[in-house]
Amino acid sequence: MLDYNLIVDAAQRLKKRVRRTELIHAQHFSERLGLPLYFKCENLQRTGAFKIRGALNFMTAQPRQALAGGVITASAGNHAQGVAFSADLLGVKAVVYMPESTPPQKVFATRDYGAEVVLEGRNFDEACAAALRQAEATGALFVHPFNDPLVMAGQGTIGLELLEDLPDLANVLVPVGGGGLIAGIARAIKETNPQVRIIGVEAAAAPSMHQALHKGEVVTVPIRASLADGIAVKTAGSETFPVVKEYVDEIVLVDEEEIALAIVSLMERNKLMVEGAGAVGLAALLNGKVKRISGKTVALLSGGNIDVKTIAVVVERGLLAAGRYLKLKIELDDVPGALARLATEIAEARANISIITHDRRSESLPIGKTEVLVELETRGAEHIQDVIRHLNKQDYLLEVIK
Repeated sequence: MLDYNLIVDAAQRLKKRVRRTELIHAQHFSERLGLPLYFKCENLQRTGAFKIRGALNFMTAQPRQALAGGVITASAGNHAQGVAFSADLLGVKAVVYMPESTPPQKVFATRDYGAEVVLEGRNFDEACAAALRQAEATGALFVHPFNDPLVMAGQGTIGLELLEDLPDLANVLVPVGGGGLIAGIARAIKETNPQVRIIGVEAAAAPSMHQALHKGEVVTVPIRASLADGIAVKTAGSETFPVVKEYVDEIVLVDEEEIALAIVSLMERNKLMVEGAGAVGLAALLNGKVKRISGKTVALLSGGNIDVKTIAVVVERGLLAAGRYLKLKIELDDVPGALARLATEIAEARANISIITHDRRSESLPIGKTEVLVELETRGAEHIQDVIRHLNKQDYLLEVIK
């Protein structure tokens, strides 16, 4: 089990080397949820995520000779940058294995810190297996992203900061992948105040820790592609699982639309750029995944490393989930004025046309008909239904595109 003193030692070791991130009161979401909500902004951390804490604590705790052959690791992105930054700080060579699907922004950032990047495997687990083989072959020191007491201790320093900044803390929501972050935070907080409720949040697309707790042992689960790629792990850590089992109160799951909407809400309401993994805590709260919650609550925004392409996809999915974007396929008579009439009807329904495309050459269309794909800005779920009802009254043959 993770020793509490390791976390205290880590706090001293990391002092002035990592940013003590801000704890901000989320006024809008507090009013919306009916409880005092705060954000712990690890998205503002050096390297853009909490992972620097565990990586740097692990590496600075090693004897110098252990680092002589360099370090090697595997990561979906954030741990990679933490190891690369720490290696550069200590003057050590770093090699990082990343899944082939890793967003380019995370790859470029890791290389910018001076690490060699190897893209291998379809997911984190395959990249990790390749990195372990290479570490054994070369003698480089392997820095595990989560399954190590020193790494967990580094992440646990967040828990110490939370207790200092918010002594009457009641609940903490923590993203969960392999479990190193929540294990460290839970151990740090429960040592001082066992009444604080520790709630883990996983993407439903990768519920490895949720399934491990359900079955009572670490299991490997199939995973799907997720906006929360930073916590998409097939197998929870063998070292983290016992800590989570003892100190974490519950694990809840959120789906992709809920994550997307949380990311968009954070951008709009708090002007905070957060990646999918970092938004799962707010997603759980906004969608009622945590029952009977009250008192001062912290949602940990674990990282902000999201690439531009993903942002575009997330914004669209978030707006769709919020009922602020509607895609329709509409069949029209192929006659002059038909498209103008449709635009007029949409305007009368108080929707705004964002994109419109016109196709009369599809083989599936009857002769004399044309197909229009239209994307509309709307004001919520009720407005969407009003738009659809209005167009149906005009005898349009339409289909909602998901």
